[in-house]
Amino acid sequence: MKKIFIINGGQKFAQSGGRFNETLADITLDFFQNKKGFEVKTTNINESYSPKEEAKKFVWADVIIYHMPIWWFQVPFGLKEYIDHVFIPGEIYTGDGRSSVNPAVNYGTGGLLKGKKYMVTTSWNAPREAFTLPGEFFQQKSVDEGILFGFHRMNAFIGLEPLESIHFHDIVKNGDVERDMTTYRTHLDKIFSPVLSGQSV
Repeated sequence: MKKIFIINGGQKFAQSGGRFNETLADITLDFFQNKKGFEVKTTNINESYSPKEEAKKFVWADVIIYHMPIWWFQVPFGLKEYIDHVFIPGEIYTGDGRSSVNPAVNYGTGGLLKGKKYMVTTSWNAPREAFTLPGEFFQQKSVDEGILFGFHRMNAFIGLEPLESIHFHDIVKNGDVERDMTTYRTHLDKIFSPVLSGQSV
């Protein structure tokens, strides 16, 4: 039985209703609930939560799935606040992994979630080409190598290993929700079908 923890980080604020990421989270829940071999827990950052109970979900899960928009090239402030409250020392990590004997090495090795994995989806107003074309805004750095570098290092710090990310672009001016959700279902099949055949994710 694989334990899946889904986090809907699609914050409702100002002009954002959070609907795109809410739809992704719903599809993710439906995907796992309709297949044998998975147990699922969920969190919506727009709802009240207990940091200690949320930390237990991270400890419980085999795979954490983050859904989030990118706001001003960062995670939404509600998701950042959630992380700040939930990543509790002694539950999620023990420290930074170094010792006073040799403090120059082993930084970032104190995570308690080793052996667990995570996947992230992001949604953007920026078109895909802003990341790929010479002279465009993101200087040909991918989402994962650029904007999400710190996010991925954060997850590594607590011991998590990445599964393949998926990113949705240009959803404000040229959005196609049906296309994007079909693409996402295909991504879920690719990542998690090995579990259905008895393999490890």
